[in-house]
Amino acid sequence: MRTYDFSPLYRASVGFDQIAEMMDRVMASEPQANNYPPYNIEKTGDDAWRISIAVAGFSADELNVEARENALVITARKDGDETERRYLHRGIATRAFERRFTLADHVRVTGAAHENGMLHIELVKEVPEALKPRQIEISRGGRRAEQLEAEAVN
Repeated sequence: MRTYDFSPLYRASVGFDQIAEMMDRVMASEPQANNYPPYNIEKTGDDAWRISIAVAGFSADELNVEARENALVITARKDGDETERRYLHRGIATRAFERRFTLADHVRVTGAAHENGMLHIELVKEVPEALKPRQIEISRGGRRAEQLEAEAVN
């Protein structure tokens, strides 16, 4: 297995600690074999996504979708006693699960829907106006600063 040294990221950048720490976590963790329940992530727009999770056998009341700080956590618990049933073949797993997704800054959950055995979660990236790029006018020879001062006095 390869190991990567991310220390140059810490030396040459400011404010990217979260990304470097996330890369450290991903590289240090063992590959997980837990692929239950299966899910899709699709891009529905320039700044919009949908996560679809196969939740066959679960009702909407047994599912919980929670948006935490930069994380989306989906949990399910199965109500009722399954021991009364005798299966000849059991191919539909209805065991409890917890699925976590890390969300980028300014990504917000806008809704969730449960239909036909699928849980659909809508996400959108909403960057605040204060953080959007803006054009800065460049003054020539200090005249712009003098004009602004004159306008402020009037």
